[in-house]
Amino acid sequence: MSGSEERSRGRVIFTRDGVRRGAVTSVPLLIGMVPFGLVIGVLSAAKGLSFAEAVLMSTFVFAGAAQLVVLELWTDPAPILAATIAALVVNIRMAPMGAALAPWLDKLRGWKLWGTLSTLVDHSFALGIAEQRAGGRDAGFLLGVGLCIWVGWVATVAAGHLGGGLVRVPPGHPLFFASIAAFLSILVPLWRGPRLDLLPWGVAALVAIAAHRAALPVPLPLLLGSFAGAGLGAWMEMRGRGMPGWKDASRG
Repeated sequence: MSGSEERSRGRVIFTRDGVRRGAVTSVPLLIGMVPFGLVIGVLSAAKGLSFAEAVLMSTFVFAGAAQLVVLELWTDPAPILAATIAALVVNIRMAPMGAALAPWLDKLRGWKLWGTLSTLVDHSFALGIAEQRAGGRDAGFLLGVGLCIWVGWVATVAAGHLGGGLVRVPPGHPLFFASIAAFLSILVPLWRGPRLDLLPWGVAALVAIAAHRAALPVPLPLLLGSFAGAGLGAWMEMRGRGMPGWKDASRG
């Protein structure tokens, strides 16, 4: 095989089939997303947001954790600055996600790039990274995942707002665990084995739990845990690149 053929085989592409495959792959995640979206919809109604306001927020913000934090802060008059800063702090984790997906994102332009970035969430990131590690080169897969989750999110928030006065689910109901289970499930394709991931993941969990027990306000436990785990993981990866067997371990 010539050098030009090898480069062509490794070239990043963007196809309709990739978008369709990404959307189909993400469908099972919608099951765990439904309770979370319903809660956001119900909370939006309880805070006095109109149906249009709740739907527009979900359409353009499209970040469940950020929306939840903002709604918890929501009063009359609305604390615009505080809510904006809270959403920024929660969503700052998207920056390292974009950096990790750079092998695909750097090759996109125009609506393909901005459409993918605007629909990037934890779920699409996890599935996209897993697809990359498996040798996938169709960046349309990432947009397909994001679009499917985006449509499902807006629909469930809208349903939650409309049914907010009809259904009362008590705090601590098992239904609320479905969204947590969905986030846990997306970790499965990211796991590369204990040698590479056990320590960073463990540190992230311990730091987040310690921050929560220290009564630090939301979203500090999430952010501190994320940065602690990501920092340790990046240091281990940089340190391990020159070690024998590192490439095999990272693929496994």
